Amino acid sequence: MRKRFAMWLLVPVLVCSVILAACAPAAAPPAEKKPATPAPVAEVKIGAMYPLSGAQAPTGLDLKNGVELAAEIINGEYPDLNMPLAKTKGLPNLNNAKLTVVFGDHQAAPEKGMSEAERLYTEAKVVGIVGCYNSGVTATASQVAERLGKPFLNPDSVSPSLITRGFKWFFRLTPDDKMFTENMFKFLEDLATKKNQKVSTIAILNENTLWGQDFAAVAEQMAKAKGYKVVEHIVYPANTSEVTAEVQKLKRANPDVILQASYVSDSILFIKTFKEQNYTPKGLLANAAGAVDVAFVKTLGKDAEYVITRSVWSEDLLKVRPVANTVNELYKKKYGTNMNENSARSFTGTIVLADAINRAKSTDPEAIRKAILETTMSGDQLVLAWDGVKFDPSNGQNTLGRAIMVQIQGGKYITVWPFEVKGADLVWPLPAWTKR
Repeated sequence: MRKRFAMWLLVPVLVCSVILAACAPAAAPPAEKKPATPAPVAEVKIGAMYPLSGAQAPTGLDLKNGVELAAEIINGEYPDLNMPLAKTKGLPNLNNAKLTVVFGDHQAAPEKGMSEAERLYTEAKVVGIVGCYNSGVTATASQVAERLGKPFLNPDSVSPSLITRGFKWFFRLTPDDKMFTENMFKFLEDLATKKNQKVSTIAILNENTLWGQDFAAVAEQMAKAKGYKVVEHIVYPANTSEVTAEVQKLKRANPDVILQASYVSDSILFIKTFKEQNYTPKGLLANAAGAVDVAFVKTLGKDAEYVITRSVWSEDLLKVRPVANTVNELYKKKYGTNMNENSARSFTGTIVLADAINRAKSTDPEAIRKAILETTMSGDQLVLAWDGVKFDPSNGQNTLGRAIMVQIQGGKYITVWPFEVKGADLVWPLPAWTKR
């Protein structure tokens, strides 16, 4: 009886509990998590790989100087400079982040270039690399970029094979040796038709790395197609210490013109040996590299006079392109010398990559790659003798680059071709050593 009475007492309690539960407000759903706001970017790191030690260290220093000046302009404020990122401080679309450059020294060795690229991308965490000057090193370092899916911007390697590999992440600013060599032969043709100075015989002189070999192959092919006789073709080991035998071969062959592809130490050595052997061809046409290095004129002095080289930069360009003159003055104040082709190209490469990162508004590799492909710069924004920067999406090649021929006169690189835009008259043929 007591148990039944206790159960009857529990019934109203249970009923009330059910009613109260039904009337209670529903529990609020869990708050939706908002994505965390990314912390402001303090700095953006890019890599720059050049030969900073070894035989090509003087060239590497020029290249490094160009990169450093570009970073200084990007991180500072230069309101009167008509160039991307010059008027603002840092990268404005990334909270004015500072551009930091991490350098790699590949020592002109392809295997070292590969390991340095790996280090910069994976350990230093750079978002892109500018480099590498030496075509053989650029070939291996850019393979790392392709494997990792990271942007690689090449301002200064000219082997034609670099843009035939079907790479997605490789972009090149400079024209290649196919175009440069075409310019050389067009110069020789104009020399005959406009200056009445006919060239019939040619010698090809090149060092034995990828760059030298690619240049020689193109030069051989074009000489044959255009009816020039190649009377000698000399391939020598890069960074050699003795070239007397090579010069004696040239002297015996007696070509009208020598087409030469040599880096700086070899270029200097050949000129010294030409003088020792009292040998002077009608013309010496260099494929830039050593002939445009600051150390070339500095070391040889007056013996460097009258060498002709293809180029993308000249000192008379400063008179007609205000941005080039302004940047050159900043360079001269910082480093005590004028820019040259090497420093001008590495400078431009750094500006182009940084501009793409800023327009991407991100450090995401694919966003940067897309921005590089959308790059459009006009010639008046550049320190180089180009019409601008615009990349071919099929191979990553800048389609607006071009070349000029310059001659060393009075210790300066002066435009002598195209003849219509010359800064001075061409000296041809080369004066004999005894008449200088």
